[in-house]
Amino acid sequence: MEAISALHAGESVLVAAPTGSGKTVVAEFAVLRALELEGRCFYTTPLKALSNQKFGDLVATHGAARVGLLTGDNSINPDAPIVVMTTEVLRNMLYERSEGLRDLRFVVLDEVHYLQDPYRGAVWEEVLIHLPVSVAVVCLSATISNAEEFGEWIGTLRGPTRVVIEERRPVPLQHHYLVGHELHPMHVERDGRLVPNPHLVALDREEARLRRGRERGPRRRGLGRVYVPRREEVVEVLHEHGMLPAIYFVFSRAGCDRSVEIVTRAGIRLTTEEEAERIRGFAEMRVAWMDEDDLRALGFDAFVEALAAGVAAHHAGMLPVFKETVEELFEAGLVKLVFATETLSLGINMPARSVVIEDLWKFSGER
Repeated sequence: MEAISALHAGESVLVAAPTGSGKTVVAEFAVLRALELEGRCFYTTPLKALSNQKFGDLVATHGAARVGLLTGDNSINPDAPIVVMTTEVLRNMLYERSEGLRDLRFVVLDEVHYLQDPYRGAVWEEVLIHLPVSVAVVCLSATISNAEEFGEWIGTLRGPTRVVIEERRPVPLQHHYLVGHELHPMHVERDGRLVPNPHLVALDREEARLRRGRERGPRRRGLGRVYVPRREEVVEVLHEHGMLPAIYFVFSRAGCDRSVEIVTRAGIRLTTEEEAERIRGFAEMRVAWMDEDDLRALGFDAFVEALAAGVAAHHAGMLPVFKETVEELFEAGLVKLVFATETLSLGINMPARSVVIEDLWKFSGER
């Protein structure tokens, strides 16, 4: 309510709140307020996938005639009063002094913590600097750490800016380690507080000891007790523990595709026959406009068979219609497991019960 009151008073806002705590309501108010003032509202996101999903949500609420989409892949109804776009598209419009900026009242910057990204962060900074001061900005983030300081900086650029911080998490998180086929809680309660699981601490020490042994010389008998499960084994454990649907992060496109292949070759099926038929029908409907030879060249048959088993990849190297099909089927609860790069790590409303992170480091090309 504090953020909505600020927007009604003509201020910009920064909302820092955990996932599921109502940030979207603030953005929805900005959209409604723009329509009430007979102006325009731009909703920007860092990812095409997030833009596509937000476009669908807004169309469902306001109707197709009032909502547009501008990404590198799509241009739909760009003159609509509500337009969803990637942040780069808005930056380009500002530099081109686009006619589309006329009557602009609000800009929503979803996942605004992207400003800290070393490669793309300058885009958010340029947007905040070059937007007309008459435009109120709605900045949303679940992970920004220095919200007060960031809000003050926005205020120096945009004028009065209200910072709203919510720390309570409506959806609690549970953290686990998977060692071999055993799932262990990362923390246990002791004397009324959470402490690292002693069993996992012992395993970490054992792994460090084994690593030192391997570095000193040839593998000796008795080494190797700490077992890292293969990806198909992880999937089986998730299935057994009722932890699907899940997003499994693999930090390479080839790794995502290879993982889907490994799981399907292992004969793992996560869907019923009825679900598989619904998936096949939906996928074929989404590509009905494409030539059969093109689909064959793109490996559509293998793509659909993996989908029918409840498994898919999602990364920037996929054809947009394939990515959108995966998103829609996962959102519908038909696809149970998606191997993804960071394309699914930001703000996309996917009904995942679990997230698997197999590596805490990603090679950036520099270090």
